[in-house]
Amino acid sequence: MGMPDGAQKPEEQRLGPVIRRREQVQPGTTDQRLLDTEGDSEWVHTDPWRVMRIQSEFVEGFGALAELPSAISVFGSARTPVDSAEYEAGIRIGGALVEAGFAVITGGGPGAMEAANRGAREARGVSVGLGIELPFEQGLNQHVDIGVNFRYFFVRKTMFVKYAQGFVVLPGGLGTLDELFEALTLVQTRKVTRFPIVLFGTAYWGGLVEWLRDTVVAQGKASERDLLLFHVTDDVEEAVALVTKETGN
Repeated sequence: MGMPDGAQKPEEQRLGPVIRRREQVQPGTTDQRLLDTEGDSEWVHTDPWRVMRIQSEFVEGFGALAELPSAISVFGSARTPVDSAEYEAGIRIGGALVEAGFAVITGGGPGAMEAANRGAREARGVSVGLGIELPFEQGLNQHVDIGVNFRYFFVRKTMFVKYAQGFVVLPGGLGTLDELFEALTLVQTRKVTRFPIVLFGTAYWGGLVEWLRDTVVAQGKASERDLLLFHVTDDVEEAVALVTKETGN
């Protein structure tokens, strides 16, 4: 859209903070170009636009979670069967955390995550799910009261740490291990302080702990004190007590 019929081209044009004069005057206005243009849509896939999306995810996450009470993030496998002992333990952990004064944050999916959310909801606490866009859509489980879906894993992981005072980690797969070692690294490098990490299930985590001690530490890739960054237990009450003790809740 250009100038109206019969109108003369102005000598000076103000476009927001920009002034254009003489031959640099452009036809129309910024609003006209925004509303009338039907160009290609490739720009939505450019890196500058992705930066804006990433920023918007941080803003939405911060806004949704800023007023949470003290919270604990609970991780575990999406494949944990509903009729398993691990699922039952997740329910008990979620409920016990609420009774200790915490909100419960999970990845919002099925399995162990659903169990912890269920325990929190049934205990009348705050049940939070932070979902992620995946090729195989799972959606948030029905026990989530506050849910936020993310496109980017790194934004989601920031929320897990920023709004939690500690982690309880149930048996899980690669995603659970990713979140566990992210937390261990943050504590080891003192990016976060007073951040308890509890691994629930000695039989499941025993092999990993042995490998860290007998291979990683033994070969000098980590120090002996790094093994003190986490606790391992089979007892729900002990898991909650360890979190409560270290957070001062």
